[in-house]
Formats: sequence, structure tokens, C-alpha cells
Amino acid sequence: MKPHPRIRKTIKWGGAAVTVLLVVAWVGSATRGLTAYYGRVTVNIDNRLMSLKLVQLGLSGAAMFDPRGAVLQPSEVLYKKNVLVERGSFRPICHPNVDMLRCARAAFTRDMAAAAPPPAGPGTDDGGGGGAESGGGDEIVELMELTMRNLRDEGGEVDRTDFLARADMMAAMGKIVLVSDYFEFYRLAAYLGRHTKLKIALTMGVPSLRDLFDPKYYADLEGGILESFGRLFKNDLRLYVYPLLERSGRLISADTLEVAPHIQKLYQHLLDNGSIKPLEDFDRSCLHIFSRDVLGKIRKGDPSWEAMVPAEVVRVIKQRRFLGFR
Repeated sequence: MKPHPRIRKTIKWGGAAVTVLLVVAWVGSATRGLTAYYGRVTVNIDNRLMSLKLVQLGLSGAAMFDPRGAVLQPSEVLYKKNVLVERGSFRPICHPNVDMLRCARAAFTRDMAAAAPPPAGPGTDDGGGGGAESGGGDEIVELMELTMRNLRDEGGEVDRTDFLARADMMAAMGKIVLVSDYFEFYRLAAYLGRHTKLKIALTMGVPSLRDLFDPKYYADLEGGILESFGRLFKNDLRLYVYPLLERSGRLISADTLEVAPHIQKLYQHLLDNGSIKPLEDFDRSCLHIFSRDVLGKIRKGDPSWEAMVPAEVVRVIKQRRFLGFR
């Protein structure tokens, strides 16, 4: 067991400010969680809340845990794996979130297969086929990511109950959860790149892609948007973009999205070289579903929300009365 260095911190927990001498240790592989020792008293804390708190305090840039709530080591989960990340608010997880990940995984798999080297001839060490080291392996780790920015409410605080509700919904879908303080996608890409040398892909909707090309998010970089994209795409990262169905009925995809004229050529370059790819084979019947609308229906007691959410998530929301369900 390798304990984390001792940390003396004043933290807000349960509404009170408490100064603690915190020792965080990784415990046995069967439980793989976090235990906090306060003096001679061991306090059992939900591993997910502890992970969240470490990110909040700036002691970690990100935390990861499995559907059981056990804390994971990114270096173990991502090593020699291809990685696919979907970022969202997941409040709640709706059919488009699941469909987006399904489409992105299919496209990611096709692209890796197309880029894999041809089978080697007889007598070679690998016996043919492009192995995982070449990016042709079929192991893809899917992550659902929550950023600290989309966890904070209007007052700038993180609602722990709301966070656990989202985590439980993702657990119901069997997904690995990533909580990060990497709002900028190029920082997320750098974090992932430290743990795997294989392929990395991000999937997002058209609104997020539109925001990605907004220069205001890169004011702190000397090189602005060009520097951020240089960092984001430097290791052949791919963006798979899910279409947007506007209320007018107009369908916007990565191919038809309009960006500011002065960055149109940059956008077209990224499209042409395959760094940005529109997703195909999506389920058009769920494009009208937006999580904010579903959340409103849940809180109003409108039962029509149940048809907009996966059955596993419906059960969790109803059983535990999440998101204002009555």
C-alpha cells in the first residue's frame, strides 16, 4: 500500500469548515477505493465523493471510478488502450447520449481498422494483423466525463447529491466515470495522452463543436485558437460529431455547421483531413430529445420523460427519486 503524502487542508464538508490532516491510501485491489484517516478514527466516505473532493481542492486534475464506485488508476485503465470520451452534463442520461457513444464507437472502430497495417507475411513475430500498439487493436475504453464546470451550480458550488445521482445513472449504464477539471479539450487530450500512446477520440454534439471554435475560450493562450488546436490534434486525435436537429426541423451536422468566416478555412482543413468527422447511422427518432427538456418533465411530473431515457436510468431515477422525481 502506497499512502499519499499527508495533506493538511481546511475543507467545507457538510456545510462546516474543518481543518484535517488527511492521509489518502490505495487499499486492496478488491475494493480499490479511498479511505480517510482522521487521527485514530477511520471515516468511511463514499469513494466517489472523495475523488470529487480531491479534484475540487486541486490535489488532482481528474479522478476515475468504475460502475461499483471503486476508484480506478488511469495508468492501469488506459494503458495500451484506445480511448473514447463523451463529455456531457448527463442530467439525466438520455437516448441521444447513448446513441452518440454507439455511433462514435462504430466510427472509431472502422477508422482504426482502416488505418491498421496490412497483415504481415508468414514467419513474422506477430503472425499477422496490426496489434494494439499500432492502434489497430479492438480494445476501446469508453469514458463518460463530467467536468467541474458542469457540476457547479449557479452559485459556484458542487451539489454532492446531484453529483451522486449523475454518477449512479452512469453506473446503471455500466460506464466508467471520469471527473475532471480540464474544461479545455486540449487539456483533456494531454491528460489522456499521458496514460496511453494509442488512439484517442472525443465525441460531442454540434453545439459543443460550435463552442470549440469560439475564440473567447482561448484568450489565455498566446497562440489563441491555433495553439489550442495544435495541442488538441497533435497526436491524431479525432472528433466525432453528433448532429443537431433544430426545432425548425433543420438538421445540422459537422459538414454543414457554419463557423466564423475568419476560421472557416481552418475548420474546413480539419474536416478534409479527418480530424473532425460527422457521425452517421444515428437514430433520427431521438434527435428531438434534449436533457434540459427531460429534466423539466421529470420535475413537473410529466410521465412522457420515461420514453426519452434508457430503461436502466428510468429505474434508478424512480427508485431513488433523483432529479426532483416525485
